[in-house]
Amino acid sequence: MDKTIKIAIAADHAGFEYKEIIKKHLSEKYEIEDFGTHSTDSVDYPDFVHPAARVVEAGTHQFGILICGSGNGVQMTANKHQDIRCALCWMPELAKLARLHNNANMIALPARFIASHLALEIVDQFLETDFEAGRHEIRVSKMSTC
Repeated sequence: MDKTIKIAIAADHAGFEYKEIIKKHLSEKYEIEDFGTHSTDSVDYPDFVHPAARVVEAGTHQFGILICGSGNGVQMTANKHQDIRCALCWMPELAKLARLHNNANMIALPARFIASHLALEIVDQFLETDFEAGRHEIRVSKMSTC
């Protein structure tokens, strides 16, 4: 158990159910902060993604997990933040490479396109993989626009 690792989680209405499943799955091992939404009522995902991305960007939370129907909207919103590297992943191998090669600090999941058990596998792979650094460190440092 590593309750010292804090994870921000957020979703829109399409991702709400997966958010709840992921929270339950991770809650014994990690400290989870839920940024919403808190129901399946229609909402605007940026209202929940921006606060989650801010805490990851600030370093108070090591990782973030975002869920919407396609994963695209939440990923695009999170990546507007200067120090966020959010990867859209629909299979565990992509999550692994996002951490290994890109030092991703947030992950976006497409709830309408993957089964919930696969979402859990993807999240586990993301959280269990360390950044490889080396040649990838130079590339990651060039991602920032400032």
